[in-house]
Amino acid sequence: MKSPLLSLPGAVPAEGVDEGVAAHYGDLFREQRALAEGTGFVDLSHRGVVTVSGDDRLSWLHLLLTQHVSDLPTGRATEALILSANGHIEHALYLVDDGTTVWAHLEPGTQDALIAYLESMKFFYRVEVTDRTADIALVHLPAGSITEVPEGVVVRETAYGRDLFLPRADLESYAARSGPAAGLLAYEALRVEQHRPRLGFETDHRTIPHELGWIDTAVHLQKGCYRGQETVARVQNLGKPPRRLVFLHLDGSEVYLPPAGTELRRADEGPDSRKIGVITTSVRHHELGPVALALVKRNVPLDAPLLADNTAAAQEVVVEP
Repeated sequence: MKSPLLSLPGAVPAEGVDEGVAAHYGDLFREQRALAEGTGFVDLSHRGVVTVSGDDRLSWLHLLLTQHVSDLPTGRATEALILSANGHIEHALYLVDDGTTVWAHLEPGTQDALIAYLESMKFFYRVEVTDRTADIALVHLPAGSITEVPEGVVVRETAYGRDLFLPRADLESYAARSGPAAGLLAYEALRVEQHRPRLGFETDHRTIPHELGWIDTAVHLQKGCYRGQETVARVQNLGKPPRRLVFLHLDGSEVYLPPAGTELRRADEGPDSRKIGVITTSVRHHELGPVALALVKRNVPLDAPLLADNTAAAQEVVVEP
């Protein structure tokens, strides 16, 4: 779904899974600084939006999600995962309940698979699952923003800012009075700085919550059963995940930015040594320079210097080994 904000001056379209919104509007670092200072907004209207309404919505979702939501207070933001039977991450949902309906945004293009799964689990519960992607556009206001939220718009407020579930028909008029617009690359740079994983970027078909630190923010370890709980409990009580998320400071003297998928090796073992990890997201940050998130094997020493192709990289711990 192509955003009308791609017609704004300087807009350069994003590619891949983020196609449909602007990557930037001509000045990546200015846009980052604006967000960091709490001004502007980000068009995330390409993301999926799904609602769950009905009297049983919270108790029903509680049975399916990794998060404790049966008593979720109205207006409180949370995040949750849906796992496979083997405990691998399939969906990441960013939730808020408005008192009658649970609103969730999720990765672009994943809403059909999520809805198919939810519909298969309805049974006798009084719930209605609806795809709202066509009529609701997600807009992000950064932390510290004093931009007014239109009356009646559902808001999901977190430490990183506010997510607005805005009627898609109002997107252009909202942008005209709430600028300046910041592109997705600016948003992603701050996400990497904040060490926040993203489904499909930091995850693959075998990722489990412990590897990314999602065990602390999207999983409730004392709630009842849900699909994949056995794996979560086993790793929590008896073992360690095979990989861990790290934050990388990349050599700033290099013009080249190693892209996602670049293999990592230990620098002290040379460029032809065995692979010990992979970059999952790399960005240019307005203050930190080139940085990245990466998954490495759990037993890689914390102080081991790394190589991404021929680019030197220093680790910062996100998930403890």
